[in-house]
Amino acid sequence: MNTNRCRLMKGCGLLVMGLMGMSSALMAAPRQTKPNIIFILADDMGYGDVGCYNENCKIPTPHLDRLGKEGMRFTDAHTNSSVCTPTRYGILTGRYAWRTRKKNGVLQGHSSPLIERDRGTVASLLKAQGYATACIGKWHLGMDWTSRDGKTVSESNGQNVDFSAPIRNGPLERGFDYFFGISASLNMPPHAFIENRNVVGELTYLDDAEELKEHNISGKTGWVAAGYRQDQVLPTLTRKAVAWIRKHTRDHSEEPFFLFLPLNAPHAPIVPSKDYLDRSGIGRYGDFCMEVDGSVGEILKTLDELNLAGSTMVIFTADNGCSPQAHFGDLQSQGHYPSYIYRGLKGSLWEGGHRMPFLVRWPDVVKEGTQCHQTICVTDFLATLADMLKVAIPDHVGQDSVSFFPALQGKPLPGSSERGIVHHSDAGHFSIRRGKWKLVLHEKGGTRRHNPKDGPVSNPAALQLFDMEKDPSETTNVQHLHREKVEQLSMLLANYIAKGRSTPGVPQENDPGKHWTQIEVLKKFLVNRTAVPSK
Repeated sequence: MNTNRCRLMKGCGLLVMGLMGMSSALMAAPRQTKPNIIFILADDMGYGDVGCYNENCKIPTPHLDRLGKEGMRFTDAHTNSSVCTPTRYGILTGRYAWRTRKKNGVLQGHSSPLIERDRGTVASLLKAQGYATACIGKWHLGMDWTSRDGKTVSESNGQNVDFSAPIRNGPLERGFDYFFGISASLNMPPHAFIENRNVVGELTYLDDAEELKEHNISGKTGWVAAGYRQDQVLPTLTRKAVAWIRKHTRDHSEEPFFLFLPLNAPHAPIVPSKDYLDRSGIGRYGDFCMEVDGSVGEILKTLDELNLAGSTMVIFTADNGCSPQAHFGDLQSQGHYPSYIYRGLKGSLWEGGHRMPFLVRWPDVVKEGTQCHQTICVTDFLATLADMLKVAIPDHVGQDSVSFFPALQGKPLPGSSERGIVHHSDAGHFSIRRGKWKLVLHEKGGTRRHNPKDGPVSNPAALQLFDMEKDPSETTNVQHLHREKVEQLSMLLANYIAKGRSTPGVPQENDPGKHWTQIEVLKKFLVNRTAVPSK
């Protein structure tokens, strides 16, 4: 049992029904223990796209490298999924997204909310602790749109949306005081900014691809706001984030803040602004990654100017690995490997799909120039903040979240050798990692996407076991040599699914949904698949 989690569960000895309803006074911690928190999330950016992670990186990333030099660099940090929507869900809720109705794939621009109305989030936890909270960037977790004709709003194009009605059940109903950004990925309609509960600008519906091109929009047909330019989305988000930090510091300097900054880049369409065009020397993907780095630089510069650097925790990571839209073949022919030494890419269960750069700078606590080689997951963000603020987590919140706060203090993570971390592919397949062992429950890594540098796996099978210490590039399946490990990991995954949680506590329910297998059927499937013939 994770003793750190137990301590949190027993800490206050009070029955707590939910984070949203908790009293700020009850949960209050000494003000000096409350740092400002900025969580920057790149979109489709690989482990090897950051200089301090890749000695042969061809993309200059001086500001991210600065974060690594002045803070802690995690080398074995992972996302819970290898695509956009489920990773965001995991970050904000501390719960695996496959427990929701969304068992594979991602949401669209007009999809309904994925975060349940009564579910506690990182933002609601911090808001209850007296934090001002803002989300500026790509939401991609759904929101409720009003239709003009009484019919269900079309998820893909939203043709029947009534934009005069305010948006409901978006970021503001999930713990954020302020939202500015886009509803989903840059290639998805509505092609427009949203501020709080309203779309910004005059909208035109375009149902022809040629019309989209005339408006310089690359992506799916749908609503387009007048003057909206895809290459200006990242600069606009950066300016808005800087302005929000400055305004908050000017007007409410006594109040800590949490800024969730999920950037739209370098996700396709790959559209760096003119200031970054041709700067990387390896193509537009490299340019767009440089612009992400530049956005991070603007945030760091602002903290320096406001004398907030020492008291602010800055986290940078990405939601999943690099996308095929970046043209892996062209990049790798120039000596740049977005997935570094790892197999796979966005969408896959291979390491390149979910092993991410993860940088934390917090001068008041984190020793500069340090590394952490312990395995963590982005779902751990919620429990980490609760641990830091000495807040008890109710049983129905953060079911898959384990604090990495000790690691930030240079300490080992209690129970880490027994903990399993589950990953989920774009097509809905599973893998599970515990210690040095990783079990992949799909012969091709759970996806149809392929990194051209990857050769075939030796001894391929429906169940594949890898020793991540000896074989971090996942070249050789050793399940036939360690059948007991296959069985242990299979049953651990089945247990995590059946209990509705991967942490100690009262069992919780998973949500039903399309493509979901009955728990008992899945358990039997996992057990039966361990009977793999030796070779």
